[in-house]
Amino acid sequence: MILTGPAIAAAIDRGDIIIDPYDPGRLSPNAYDWRLSNRIRICHDPLDAAHPTRSTEHVIPATGMQLEPGILYLGLTHERTSSERYAQLLNGNRTIGSLGIWVHVSAPLGHIGHAIAWTLEIRVARTVRIHPGMTFGKVVFLHPFGAATSYQRHGQKYAKSASIDTSRLYREIPSGEQP
Repeated sequence: MILTGPAIAAAIDRGDIIIDPYDPGRLSPNAYDWRLSNRIRICHDPLDAAHPTRSTEHVIPATGMQLEPGILYLGLTHERTSSERYAQLLNGNRTIGSLGIWVHVSAPLGHIGHAIAWTLEIRVARTVRIHPGMTFGKVVFLHPFGAATSYQRHGQKYAKSASIDTSRLYREIPSGEQP
């Protein structure tokens, strides 16, 4: 069951949802409009799941930053979201989709207890300029069925994320083994 905007506001008032920073004007009928931070990582080729991703981090200037097709960018949400009661889904929105920006396609689920600024996978169809603080998507909150377990207590590899994270899949691939 998805929470409505007023239900999200009530959950924030009760402390069941944390959005930091929070602006009640960013609530929509059933979501919260999140923004892009001022930091982005550019991932360098070749990408290999068995090795850490080579990347460089940049500050997006107030004048914006031009993104190019064929490059993987990792961004960060301006807001940090958290809830020990609700699961979260993070998505892009129609506005950035209309600019040919695909964001956060592969990992939209924030488990109960997920308490992070989200790392964003960003791809573009055409050259486009982005700006820090621009609305970049929506986060929705879902009421779970069944007993809830906090993601923070599972010791998962991204549980303590505080910055832009590259893939940590290489930790699961035994070195030197080929399929």
